[in-house]
Amino acid sequence: MSTPIPAATLVLFRETGGPAPDLLFVERSRAMVFAGGALVFPGGRVDPGDRALALELGGDPDDMAARIAAIRETIEEVGVAVGMSPMAGATLERLRAALHDGVAFGAVLHDLSLTLDPSALTGFARWLPAHAASRIFDTRFYLARLPAESAAAVVDATENVRTFWATAQDVLDDADAGRATIIFPTRRNLERLAQFADFDAAVADAHAHEIRTVTPWSETRDGREYLCIPDDLGYPVTAEPMSAAVRG
Repeated sequence: MSTPIPAATLVLFRETGGPAPDLLFVERSRAMVFAGGALVFPGGRVDPGDRALALELGGDPDDMAARIAAIRETIEEVGVAVGMSPMAGATLERLRAALHDGVAFGAVLHDLSLTLDPSALTGFARWLPAHAASRIFDTRFYLARLPAESAAAVVDATENVRTFWATAQDVLDDADAGRATIIFPTRRNLERLAQFADFDAAVADAHAHEIRTVTPWSETRDGREYLCIPDDLGYPVTAEPMSAAVRG
């Protein structure tokens, strides 16, 4: 197995008054090596600038760097800023443009006099596959509520080709009908997220379960091979036939 790449992703909630909250998704470009054409949450790898800023902020450096990466990647990919103040439209445009130009996140925050609050994110899960692949990501998942008066999500048109809001169940239904592609970790997390009527319920569930690294394994049951995960981490479905599982 290749050396795992630290990464982070952000599950962003938008409550509309309906029976379930909307979540923000991006569709990966089919040209991408990892999860090409799949629906995923905004996110990406933790970069050196995230680690440097994490050391300045204190706390668990790995968790803090992942929180920073989740915030930064969400700004880069969809133009939505979480845990940032003060924030205005023009400031967000300048921030996103600087990040796209490769300027370190900490330097941009300083230049624009912005304050970062990583506690706006709630830890939800951590996944680390163990199958043979050229890229293996050690991904931390976080939850956050869409800030009030937030800018509309706009796709970056580089790694992703579109962005949209939908309920977890809607995306699961589209995948089951062949209208969308979701990889194994995304499916398991969507099944868990589909249980919640609002953001507060999702946060309560996150606090009720240990965040322990999920590393799926294969297991033969009744002559059929399954891809499995632990049954004590809050996931309602913990096994899927290997023939049906989509891996990144």
